[in-house]
Amino acid sequence: MSDYYGVDPIDLSGLKTISLAERGGKVTQGDFAGVYRPGSGVTGLINSLPHILAGDTLRAVVEAIAAARAKRKPVIWGMGGHVIKCGLAPVLIDLMRRGFATAFAMNGSAAIHDFEIALAGQTSEDVEAVLPDGRFGTAEETGREWNSALKPDAGAGEALGGALDTLTPEAHAQASLLLQAWRAKVPVTVHIAIGTDTPHTHPAANPEALGSATHYDFRLFCSLVAALDDGGVYINAGSAVVMPEVFLKAVSCVRNLGHELRDFTTINLDFMQHYRPRVNVVERPHAQSGGHGYSLTGHHEIMIPLLAAALIEQTS
Repeated sequence: MSDYYGVDPIDLSGLKTISLAERGGKVTQGDFAGVYRPGSGVTGLINSLPHILAGDTLRAVVEAIAAARAKRKPVIWGMGGHVIKCGLAPVLIDLMRRGFATAFAMNGSAAIHDFEIALAGQTSEDVEAVLPDGRFGTAEETGREWNSALKPDAGAGEALGGALDTLTPEAHAQASLLLQAWRAKVPVTVHIAIGTDTPHTHPAANPEALGSATHYDFRLFCSLVAALDDGGVYINAGSAVVMPEVFLKAVSCVRNLGHELRDFTTINLDFMQHYRPRVNVVERPHAQSGGHGYSLTGHHEIMIPLLAAALIEQTS
């Protein structure tokens, strides 16, 4: 035996062992995935998932949203711009009409992308191509109409939806979440951080209107959050900073004002899990108040249609 280091390897001959049966295991064969059967559809796919980690998380999320709908409790979808850019407004509009979305809360980016889809059927400019000469964020119609729509005495979501009811060509109307929610009188709140969105640089930008409209929407959002008590669901989809911060402040605010806010469900959906959604959406709201938070990781363009299909199949 080498003594190069002057230390001998430990002798393992006296190690005490236990049987597999005595040890047990967190994963058993009964938890394994089933084999997908042709023709079994989305329900068959969900049922075939393993009862391990995200497989059971997805089932729990579906059950929580379906239960909130059955109990007539709110299902609030908070979202960042990427959800709209991925073309998911038609899915969310359908969920709204089926009762799986009772309100929407957007950051400024989501509202702008939806607004542009409503106006022109397109959005998401090539930033690298236009940033060098300063053309990024200078679309005239977006800046002019988005800013003109905002009023000091109304929420941004309501104002933008109402403006689109006049501005939107019918060819684009079914693709706008702002417009379809406004027509259905489903609340939409828009949470603007001044300086983060392209219309803020347009000559028509009115700081007073921006601030007043988004503060109105924060107060409206607080009312929506207060109704989550005892069975509601809040979903944070694709917002890493703004919406998690807004949600946590709303939770604290409504509790401070004496509203009971316990035993509800929060869900974070994103293609990677960030710090703020984890602590502000999934964990902190349930401290000493019951309920449960879930995280699902995956691309919006796959996960949200999958979740929608599972909800529709379970309740159809």
